[in-house]
Amino acid sequence: MQSIYERIEYLIKQKGITKKSFCEELGISTGNMGDWKRGKSTPGTHKLIEIGAYFQVSLDWLILGKAAPEMVRESSEDYFFEQIRQLNCHIELLPDEKIFIKEYLAFTEYRRRKAAEENS
Repeated sequence: MQSIYERIEYLIKQKGITKKSFCEELGISTGNMGDWKRGKSTPGTHKLIEIGAYFQVSLDWLILGKAAPEMVRESSEDYFFEQIRQLNCHIELLPDEKIFIKEYLAFTEYRRRKAAEENS
């Protein structure tokens, strides 16, 4: 699976739903989906976050086809580094890395909000 579209198509098949119902549930036009298939465009950041949350997959996998690092877990407080070293971590992030982290935080917030709505 080389493209975002191919990964989305794979997820749709795995979930056992139609492309039409997927589009309806996420508010995606079939025209946009066709553009993604032809490589004419790709989903925007907010739509990628929604799609990732819908299928419960990482943005790394959805966008790049890469598996998320094993040490990054939402169910644990040990994000990126061991707890002991978090306070002593001094790393300068590149602008692209800062943007990615902000998008990931927005994605996490979105998932929590959706889960809270479902539990209400």
